[in-house]
Amino acid sequence: MKQEFIRTKSLKIDNIPPHSIDTEKSILGIVLSYPEAFNDVIGILKPEMFYKESHQKIYKSALNVFNKINKVDLVTVTNELINMDDLESCGGAYYVTQLCNMAGSISMIENYAFIVKQKYIAREYIRIGYEIQSMAYDGMSNDVSEVAEYAETQILELSGIIQKKEPKSLGKLVDGVIDQIQKIINKEIDFIGIPSGFDRLDNITGGFKKKELIIIAGRPGMGKTALALQIAKNTAEFKNGVGLFSCEMSDESLARRYLSSVSGRSNVELLTGDCNIELLLSSSEKLLNLGIYIDDSTDITITELRAKTRKLLLRYKIKLAIVDYLQLMKGEGQSREQQVSYISRGLKAIAKDLDIPIIALSQINRETESRKDKRPQLSDLRESGAIEQDADMVLLVYRPIYYKIASISSNGQDITTDGLMIVDIAKNRNGAIGEFNLKHNISLTEIVQYEESVDIFKTSNQPF
Repeated sequence: MKQEFIRTKSLKIDNIPPHSIDTEKSILGIVLSYPEAFNDVIGILKPEMFYKESHQKIYKSALNVFNKINKVDLVTVTNELINMDDLESCGGAYYVTQLCNMAGSISMIENYAFIVKQKYIAREYIRIGYEIQSMAYDGMSNDVSEVAEYAETQILELSGIIQKKEPKSLGKLVDGVIDQIQKIINKEIDFIGIPSGFDRLDNITGGFKKKELIIIAGRPGMGKTALALQIAKNTAEFKNGVGLFSCEMSDESLARRYLSSVSGRSNVELLTGDCNIELLLSSSEKLLNLGIYIDDSTDITITELRAKTRKLLLRYKIKLAIVDYLQLMKGEGQSREQQVSYISRGLKAIAKDLDIPIIALSQINRETESRKDKRPQLSDLRESGAIEQDADMVLLVYRPIYYKIASISSNGQDITTDGLMIVDIAKNRNGAIGEFNLKHNISLTEIVQYEESVDIFKTSNQPF
């Protein structure tokens, strides 16, 4: 009995949900009286945010009219209510007309809109809290993971409504850029972006910057996944959390690759147990505190990726997300080109909306196979030119040894291609382009920098 009393009291069932009918009337009155004011609230309010059902219908009718003729007024909204058979349920023509007499100050309409939105958010928190408590009470003897998942999902969706992006003045943006440059000059930071852990790459690009979409592209077998895993590890070692979405490999396989790289035992040795367990335990300590969070969902959609990334952002404060690989995601469109274009645009939108860099791996077409040197080019990006267009940076990965090219010439000397990985920064929207070498230990899935003496390092400025 006591427990039931606590439950009822905590849910405050008898309380009237937060709302402001007069504010809702003021907004609708302004919209019907001053059509130009609708532009000020259309990006803030949705019909369900109004508390009174009749007000929801009136606002929805105004939206319908606006979408048809790009303007609204009392007559057109009333006619739309008639067409939708909603006029009588909204109080009739008299009530809709009387709203015009309730119009507040047109200059205050955004303030009114935020009041209504805040009331709606408060009601949503109450609703979510009620449902979470109900689920928890009803399923006390069961696994509560479903309750936790529901709670997180609902809160994340609500946080998306709360966040509102406003235009920023150029002056404030310039001040922010100057502050960043000053920190670099004062040696407070090395560069603006998230470090990759490869000096050559970071010196050319300034690190992976917020809102950027970075594409790592290459033919199968070039080491794209190995490079992405190494970047994730390097970034995590700088105390930056990383979300790793693997559409191809299982989370266990990725964990085994990391264990191989730190233990010095090949993947085959780990799979066959040809290793010392004490050594593995000791080596694994290097991985235990790394902030790398792996999701191996297959056929992941842009919507799912956005939700999962936002969850990692809120829960673990990740600074970078990696997707392996783009063509394995589930897209929308009739043709494969349309689907890939949709995915590419979606990845860029997530990077901008969540304010983090996103690295996406991509396959390239077979055109490179017909060339004598087998080197990839931007035009080889598979299935859609949208990838090249949407990307802020494109890294083309190439291993000459794969094509049985034993050596290459660099600065007047021949260097062996055994373990050589060439990374070509073929596009860099915010800086220079260039090319550099990495050393790839295939058996251990480990990638390190070449020594300076044998490093190819060519850069060139790229037009603004």
